[in-house]
Amino acid sequence: MKPPLFVRDLTETERTAVRGGLRSPEAFTLRRSQILLASADGQRPSRIATTLGCATQTVRDAIRAFHADGVGCLSPRPKAPNTTHPVWPRDRDDDLKALLHQSPRTLGKPTSLWTLGLVATVCHEKGWTARALSPETIRQVLRRLNVGWKRAKHWITSPDPDYAKKKRRGTA
Repeated sequence: MKPPLFVRDLTETERTAVRGGLRSPEAFTLRRSQILLASADGQRPSRIATTLGCATQTVRDAIRAFHADGVGCLSPRPKAPNTTHPVWPRDRDDDLKALLHQSPRTLGKPTSLWTLGLVATVCHEKGWTARALSPETIRQVLRRLNVGWKRAKHWITSPDPDYAKKKRRGTA
């Protein structure tokens, strides 16, 4: 069986910083400070968890975070990722606009109307994206390009060779 996990001996500056965390308006900082001080006083993680009404794993995580970051563990980390990667390659913007001006039937699809899901599938099939994107992602790309989705639907024409002549006459 593993021995219980405790915080290493706190230096005087660390102890001052942790005690200062007890007056923090942030619940995260307050809880971490309580955990670290109780552990420094020799309490086991299970007892600290019972006293504070949290999970034992929460106590262990706080102690490990203190060993890794010192008093820096008293402030919460941002929840946003450090880096983001665009899923739509911007060099394909013009290709996407041109694609919407074609009928899906020219690409072997059984419908003459574009849907966002169909656009995503075709873009993936053409190798423009590494994976099939969600319809919402395609909608956001079109919005960034100032292409209204309703406008994209109006670009669609019939596969009928006499479509233009019939449309001018007003009888379709």
